[in-house]
Amino acid sequence: MSYDVLMTTNMELAWDGYVNARDLGGLPTSLSRTGTTVPGRIARGPRRERLTPAGWEAARAWGLTSIVDLRCSYEVGKQDGDPSTLTEILAELAITSAPTEDHSDREFQKVCFPILDSPEYWSHNWRLQPHLVRAALEAIASANPGVLVHCSAGRDRTGMISALILGNAGVEPQAVANDYAASVRAMAGIASHAPTVDDQAKWSQKTANEWLNDKLPIVRDVAVNAQDILDSLNVSAATRESLRAKLIDC
Repeated sequence: MSYDVLMTTNMELAWDGYVNARDLGGLPTSLSRTGTTVPGRIARGPRRERLTPAGWEAARAWGLTSIVDLRCSYEVGKQDGDPSTLTEILAELAITSAPTEDHSDREFQKVCFPILDSPEYWSHNWRLQPHLVRAALEAIASANPGVLVHCSAGRDRTGMISALILGNAGVEPQAVANDYAASVRAMAGIASHAPTVDDQAKWSQKTANEWLNDKLPIVRDVAVNAQDILDSLNVSAATRESLRAKLIDC
C-alpha cells in the first residue's frame, strides 16, 4: 500500500519563521465526545530558535504557555541565520528541558547512529534509554495546556513522542502516520541543525514520499501498540491520564 498521497487532518500553525508546526488537535479519536482531539492544547514543531518576533506573537495568540524541549543540551541556542528573540518573551514561558536521547551513551551510538532520522530507531531509544523517554512524557503531562513540544527538525524525536501521545489518546493509527508524514514532507530539503548528519535536508518531495512508504507502517504500529510501549517505559496511569486529558474531552 502506498501512503504518499495521504494527508493529515490536524491544523498547520502559521507562526512566522517556523516551518513544520502543527496543532495536535482535530485528529479522529473515539475516546473524545467530540470525535476529535482538542485544538489549542499541544503543538509540535522544530527548534524554537527559528521563530521570528512575529512568530512568537502568533504562538502566544495561539495560547502558548510552555515548551518541552526534547533536544540534548548542547543543541540548544541561537545559530547563524536565526532571528533574534526578545528575552522578555522567553521569560513569560515555562521551558522544560527533557531530552529523549543521551548521545554520549556508547550502546545508543552503536545501535542508533546514524539513523536518528527514521522511526526505525524509536524502539531502540525506548529500549536503551526508557527513563529519558518517560521523563519527556511526564514533562508534557505536567505542563500547562498550550504546550509546544519540539526537537531540532520537529520530525523524529518530536514524531516519536507525538505518536505515543496520540496513540495514548486513541487517535486512529493512520491519522498518526499522516501526522508524521506531514513533518517529513515539511522538512524535506530544509536544514534542521540536528546534531547528526541529516540526509533529509537534501531530499526532494519525491524522495520523501518514496521513503515514507515503508516507514509509515512503523508509525502506525507505534500508535496501535502505544499502551504496551508505555508499559515498557513504566509510564504511570496518572501520567497517561494527564496526557489523554490534554487532547480529549470526555
